[in-house]
Amino acid sequence: MTDRSVSLCVHSGVQGVHQISWLTCRFTDEKVVLNKSRHVETHFIPRQVMLQFGEKGDPPINPDGITFLLTASKLDLRRYVEGVEPEELECELRRYSTEGIHVRWPVQGALGFNRWFSCTLKHSKGLFMVTGVLRHPSDQGPPGQQDYRSWPAISDRELLPMTVAMVIKTQTPVVNARLRSEQKLHCKFAFDHRGPKVTVEWHRQHRGERSRLFSHDSRSGQTHGSGVALKGLARGVASYTLPFTKTISEGTYICSVSVVPLFASLDISLHIEEPPRVSLNVGPTLVMEEGKEQKIMCEAESYYPLDVDIAWYEQDLQASLENVLMSSHKHNADSTFSLAAFFYLQASLNASGRQFTCSVTHQSLRVPIRQSFILEVEEPSSWMLKLTLGFLVFILLAVLARLNSARRHSVQKKPD
Repeated sequence: MTDRSVSLCVHSGVQGVHQISWLTCRFTDEKVVLNKSRHVETHFIPRQVMLQFGEKGDPPINPDGITFLLTASKLDLRRYVEGVEPEELECELRRYSTEGIHVRWPVQGALGFNRWFSCTLKHSKGLFMVTGVLRHPSDQGPPGQQDYRSWPAISDRELLPMTVAMVIKTQTPVVNARLRSEQKLHCKFAFDHRGPKVTVEWHRQHRGERSRLFSHDSRSGQTHGSGVALKGLARGVASYTLPFTKTISEGTYICSVSVVPLFASLDISLHIEEPPRVSLNVGPTLVMEEGKEQKIMCEAESYYPLDVDIAWYEQDLQASLENVLMSSHKHNADSTFSLAAFFYLQASLNASGRQFTCSVTHQSLRVPIRQSFILEVEEPSSWMLKLTLGFLVFILLAVLARLNSARRHSVQKKPD
């Protein structure tokens, strides 16, 4: 079946652009009932459907299943997923409630009413997310109550022709940002007719709190907040710019677009990830006298979020040291963290030449950061010899400096 899910189309005489001709989708159907306590309950019913792209009158590819037939209109969902293979897409369909609001849609057609559905296409690797509101023309008027209380039943072999009424898309569904960086959260929208009275809003939600960042109402011309270029809204561009990210910038950013009676929104998750700076308190080579002890410390500084793993290894990264101690986490002024792992190294001749490595793992890193040093251990006699020679050299240099100073002083005192 996969080979039939894409077809070759022609644009301006150039072949090679593949368009999706159908997708298998999850359809979450809904049935609302009154329970024994007379409270409304919604039962969610998973069903498999076919999302088929074509023209009115096209037969269903799968006559034994439910088919949502997307026919030609100004909007084509395939345009928003060009270059993507069908197996890279996750497709989900749901019923859409207008909450009892009935407004004649500008491209209504012969039938006076509509049944609405939403279709969300997600890239399996998180590259984008697209939501389209689908319009199924109907001759059945509003039920006189909330539409979700009396959804029309859909049979197992029903063919539902529909068009795309509006689309909203983001190419940044998940953003991992460095501190103090500028981030543009992508959001784009379109409608199947010109000049709709549209309201665009951005909200941020974090730890249960929701705040409005921006809103623009084209009907009244009123704008609140900033971050969105007003000139771009006329072209359907509603991207939001964060000029300077902080740790408090984390959260879910919600781009929403509404035209009565429709509303669509997309969630964009922003995560702050700051990699650690790793340092050792010794140089690449550590020279010690046999029997001496020294504190060896590896410090990971200024990372975010909190979780970090620091481990010390000897030689080939296979054997981790067991006598490693951890400092407490330090909370820095910029909300980043620091942590140190240390151990006490007892110098022995049989450990001379060994390599000790500190390995730091953090979610901001693709691979761990590693810092190493080589231990060189010397016998006490050679150690004392070096100290003695060093002391003698120091005395010699001091004497030479003193003689040189005396000679210059004598020259200055000679009579002309």
